[in-house]
Amino acid sequence: MALHPILAAMRQDPLAYLATELQTLRDQGFYRKLRVLDEEQKAHTSIDRRSVINLSSNNYLGLTTHPKLRERALEATRTLGVGSGSVRTIAGTMDVHMQLERKLAEFKRTEAAVVFQSGFAANAGTVAAILGRDDAIISDELNHASIIDGARLSRATIKVFPHRDAAAARRVLEELPPTQRKLIISDGVFSMDGDLGALPALCDLAEEFDCIMMVDDAHASGVFGQHGRGTVDHFGLHGRVDVQVGTLSKALGVLGGYVAGSRSLIDFLYHRARPFLFSTSHPPAVAASCLAAVEVLESEPGLMNRLWENTRFFKSGLAALGFDTGASESPITPVIVGEASLAMSLSDRLFEKGVFAQGIGFPTVPRGRARVRTIVTATHTRPELEFALDCFKDAGTELGVI
Repeated sequence: MALHPILAAMRQDPLAYLATELQTLRDQGFYRKLRVLDEEQKAHTSIDRRSVINLSSNNYLGLTTHPKLRERALEATRTLGVGSGSVRTIAGTMDVHMQLERKLAEFKRTEAAVVFQSGFAANAGTVAAILGRDDAIISDELNHASIIDGARLSRATIKVFPHRDAAAARRVLEELPPTQRKLIISDGVFSMDGDLGALPALCDLAEEFDCIMMVDDAHASGVFGQHGRGTVDHFGLHGRVDVQVGTLSKALGVLGGYVAGSRSLIDFLYHRARPFLFSTSHPPAVAASCLAAVEVLESEPGLMNRLWENTRFFKSGLAALGFDTGASESPITPVIVGEASLAMSLSDRLFEKGVFAQGIGFPTVPRGRARVRTIVTATHTRPELEFALDCFKDAGTELGVI
């Protein structure tokens, strides 16, 4: 029964503490309003009614507006409707979903693949499904939040090793019971620093200690390896990684995540991965455009070539200006400034000058390592990147960063 209006007005707001928490975020310089994209997700676009060079998108190859993806999405909508109407295990598996999974398995050179609603769901759902209370997870300290959440949900023992330190991971493994089921997991490309996981050494450990090996290749899909097959391909590790996670919403330009591996792994996830079991499947247009994206990766290698040409130009430009770009080995290039308030000020100053590059602070990155995170794409032009570098020079000088 609803409360009488007078009693409702007298009732203390149980969420009042959130206002205090929000004020703390404001005081610490962490509170940010959502920027609104006014146009298509492009290299040069409009955000909050301001024309800007976009350096914060994961749209590495520009596929969000690729003609082939547009047409495939429209065709699927015209012939199959706007939604699937159900979860995959009841009435929501359409032929286009199965086509996509077969294509992804072929692309990743595995027996099978399964598509999830997001990369987050793929990581969290898989780790939680394949491990339990008696098992152990050996995880890089900078792994993505979805890996961390999946590990917690699994109730397995979690052992964290220092970033990219395979020797430390070995010491962890030596202390665990030989008969215990163990999973080693690492990002392929780390999303905040842009460096690569120590995958060859971790694969060696997985084989020596009889562990499951899992790689989250979200930021490597479409970026590293032949035709964008990811870091597993980049390092020549096919057949040595048991669980490969990728995304369909970054370089592939659409939406979703996937897991590629053995037929038994995928069949098990069909039955036990909770995000797969309890979420409505992708609309036909999403699945169809994801299929088109993989085909573009295979048929248009020039996109990746342009991405890396732009990446090398922009990285060298930032370094020449004196910015600290950390250990980045990918198109993700952090401009590390230290304190969160300074990172936010640099981001705001850049936006005023016509460059959109978001500031990132604690807890996403460690205290004292706040940065403006940049990502160039294949569709940035050389004049656009030169303009962005000029803006970084001016804003960095004004704030005393360089």
